[in-house]
Amino acid sequence: MRTTASALREQVEKQAKLAKQASRQLARLSSADKNNALLAIARQLIHDQAAILAANAEDVERAKEAGLPASYLDRLLLTDRRMEALAASLQELAALPDPVGEVITSWQRPNGLQIEQVRVPLGVIGMVYEARPNVTVEAAAIALKTNNAIVLRGSRTALRSNLALVESIRSALNSLNLPAEAIQYLSQTEHEAIDILCSLNGLVDVMIPRGGAELINRVVRSSSVPVLETGVGNCHIFIDQSADYDMAEAIVLNAKTSRPAVCNAAETLLIHREWPLAHQQALLQRLHDAGVELRACEQTRSLHSALSSILRPADEQDWDTEYLDLILAVRTVGGVDEAIAHIAEHGTGHSEAIITRDERSAEQFLARIDAAAVYHNASTRFTDGGEFGFGAEIGISTQKIHARGPMGLHALTSCKYLIRGSGQIR
Repeated sequence: MRTTASALREQVEKQAKLAKQASRQLARLSSADKNNALLAIARQLIHDQAAILAANAEDVERAKEAGLPASYLDRLLLTDRRMEALAASLQELAALPDPVGEVITSWQRPNGLQIEQVRVPLGVIGMVYEARPNVTVEAAAIALKTNNAIVLRGSRTALRSNLALVESIRSALNSLNLPAEAIQYLSQTEHEAIDILCSLNGLVDVMIPRGGAELINRVVRSSSVPVLETGVGNCHIFIDQSADYDMAEAIVLNAKTSRPAVCNAAETLLIHREWPLAHQQALLQRLHDAGVELRACEQTRSLHSALSSILRPADEQDWDTEYLDLILAVRTVGGVDEAIAHIAEHGTGHSEAIITRDERSAEQFLARIDAAAVYHNASTRFTDGGEFGFGAEIGISTQKIHARGPMGLHALTSCKYLIRGSGQIR
């Protein structure tokens, strides 16, 4: 039975108010307090692992019954190994320097005023996300490390998993007499709950949507609270004419098949037409053998008529699609300029890569591609807070205001100015 509109707003506002109150208590926590909390959460998650996995198994089973695709089920799934990885990420996060209170810069004015710019928490974060329950832990942890409270709202399909994870996190905080109310989870499944959260100026300081284009656009359109926008990942790999075959095969296979359901997986392969045809044919066959469906442009299919049975015709929509699945669009291009032009037209500003032994082409690509992460001879799968050394991440921003790329600890801080004088007046 659906909650009435007034009751829904009342409940969402109540939880946001609790988070706001807790954020004031969090602001007083020391680095040691926060690090102890993260370590306690890591221990509690392992202690509660059986109950969490049981809840997750229910979610996965219901998602299977609903006919959701394998890529979605993979994002939803928790395993012993993934739980251990979550606990390890919390330990790594605890070991990182605390950004709060860091002096960004300081200077003295001619009148003797001493000015410091220091990092401070954002306050209360509203986090809306899809499928992946590991985000619940990562977002809560990175918020705590930066003295921020957080209001979480995951997808309906992961409800049991998320509630079990939040219960474990809050149990750990309670055991240390720390404000467990700083971690709020909206269990209401109505989409209107998101719209209400996005309207709570004065209680929520920033909204962060993480998921598909539909979810992100909903938050951006409806929010009167500032939005830290994460973006979809229509990521490209361009194989230049001088690329080493073994390197190209390893990178492309990793970027497409290691975990196709994540935003840093490659979705389009651009191949220089002068790269040896034998290399092109071998790579396309290797991708097909790995279970990848190939959707190729007319020129690619013409060059490789012997592979016509594994090269489906691509249409214009394929160049703009984030598949999140074992599907890859393939296009033949005339060189680095054409590859850059294609990415400029169809890319989402997430992660782009060039494979080449030509340093001039590499530097041209690195300089001209407008994206959060641009790679030379490496997989796009490295666009990740952990891989960048940030510990956990709260999302990958493709916008250019405040934060861009994997958003680690510094992205969840703002700043204030501390001005020390000796009686100066203006």
